[in-house]
Amino acid sequence: MISEGKEGIKLYMEERDTILIVDDVLINRELLKDIFEEGEYKILEASNGEEAIELLDEHTDEIALVFLDLVMPKKNGLEVMHHMSLNNIIKIIPVIMITGEATVESDVKAYELGAADIIYKPFEPAVVIRRAKNIIELYQHRISIENELALRTQELYESKRQIEQSNIFLTNALSSVVEFRSLESGEHIQRVKKLTEIMLRHWRALFGEEQFTDEQIELIVNASALHDIGKIAIPDSILLKPEKLTDEEYEEMKKHTIYGCLMLEKFKQEENEFYRYCYDICRYHHERYDGKGYPDGLVGDDIPIWAQIVSIVDVYDALINKRVYKESFSVDETYQMIHDGKCGKFNPKLLECFDDAKEDFVASMLDKS
Repeated sequence: MISEGKEGIKLYMEERDTILIVDDVLINRELLKDIFEEGEYKILEASNGEEAIELLDEHTDEIALVFLDLVMPKKNGLEVMHHMSLNNIIKIIPVIMITGEATVESDVKAYELGAADIIYKPFEPAVVIRRAKNIIELYQHRISIENELALRTQELYESKRQIEQSNIFLTNALSSVVEFRSLESGEHIQRVKKLTEIMLRHWRALFGEEQFTDEQIELIVNASALHDIGKIAIPDSILLKPEKLTDEEYEEMKKHTIYGCLMLEKFKQEENEFYRYCYDICRYHHERYDGKGYPDGLVGDDIPIWAQIVSIVDVYDALINKRVYKESFSVDETYQMIHDGKCGKFNPKLLECFDDAKEDFVASMLDKS
């Protein structure tokens, strides 16, 4: 039988030992039956299109080939092929159209519907046998290759998923190191991940030019956990200082974006999408749309959008929650400060998305699950 799954159509090619002959003229069926009945194949017969469809549905796993007349009562050959096409049977059971009244139009239509060959009456037995066997072998070989490819694809998919799970484990492990360094970091990381996902989904809904897939969203959300990984290299005297940092201390704090990227490079095995998200977010989450951010002073859309999203989420969470150096601000105060550019200038489209996500941001604060 044929089934649908994640990896597409599964084609099962068991030992097929049956040929279906479909023709409303008995003598034509007998001629074809005589050619094959002493061979390796069992024979099924149908005198019209409706009978053929019934036999096809009943013996899908057994039929190796169909000889199909074009002009028949009830349902003609093209209608039978249309049924086979709709039910994906045509992918695993080849059809040889047999006809004495062919036209260019009917030939083209038959091939469009998936006919493997067309044989014109009267036919030569030796030619029919050779062409039939060639087509059966060709289909069996193709389906065998497709089954092997589907198996290998599934194995690669599972391997990819295992790698992704390993990346997530390492991401959480690395980000937990920052949690041990700073009392608020652990909860901050989880909030940033949740808010990043909210922003990405709102961005996807609002702007068609950036249609993130669910898989990409998952990767970016997990990568966002590493945005502050470079703070591991910042001295406690600066990282945990309850007062305002001096200019010199602030310059050292800014280097956490560079330190983080240096750490990520040590873990890099090959260039892939997840590594790119991690690197971009770590390095660019303090860049600003007007070029006044750090460490590279990128301007506008030179800043990857996933880094821009984590940037505004990071600022929001820092303002709305109490830190060792400040009290918390209300949601409205936080939104106003961000819109007023008190924390640097943001992409206007990003601010539109930020406003659109406001209700979900507030709801996420109430949801502690």
